[in-house]
Amino acid sequence: MTEPKTDHEALAEARIATPAEAAGHARPSQAEAEAAVRTLLLWAGDNPDREGLLDTPKRVAKSYLELFGGYATDPVQLLQRSFEEVAGYDEMVVLRDIRLESHCEHHMVPIIGRAHVGYLPRGRVVGISKLARVVDAFSKRLQIQEKLTAQIANAINDVLDPIGVAVVVEAAHQCMTTRGVHKHGVTMVTSTMLGAFRDDHATRREFLSIINGRSGTFEG
Repeated sequence: MTEPKTDHEALAEARIATPAEAAGHARPSQAEAEAAVRTLLLWAGDNPDREGLLDTPKRVAKSYLELFGGYATDPVQLLQRSFEEVAGYDEMVVLRDIRLESHCEHHMVPIIGRAHVGYLPRGRVVGISKLARVVDAFSKRLQIQEKLTAQIANAINDVLDPIGVAVVVEAAHQCMTTRGVHKHGVTMVTSTMLGAFRDDHATRREFLSIINGRSGTFEG
């Protein structure tokens, strides 16, 4: 009997070519990435040779591997392993309050929030950790929230072929809280409803009621 794959093994198999590589751009070396950070430090007006900044280029380059790790992860591959032994379960599956950390593609500053993901299975379900992994795979890229929300929903819909998919994302954007208009306490809410969640008002209301049971910030 074949042992089920661990999350670590599943993630390793989900590695894909990044968009830069797919477009024919060679990946810069570690030294080139560090030199670019050093240039930015100089441009900002600081001295990269002072003690506190000596290792900053190396740290920034290393952190980018984590912050933008979603580029090399294939969300489709993460969702491929599903389960059909569900004892006839055909009600809504909802994973709410998934921590979301992304970066605005216009200013490269953080987008921090949470995602709520729901679907109506059509005979098969996926491990709940995979739903959170899919959110990470798309959020750990340069993004706009509208596109991020649709990408999560479309990936689940395309791979699982459920009766419906619903995704709501609530997030604060530091491109408008720490710069620009400096409006604090503002939350952006986006949603993508597919299948039954778009066509059936009762199904959509049930989903919104479930996610509002804790957050209470999104009105359908």
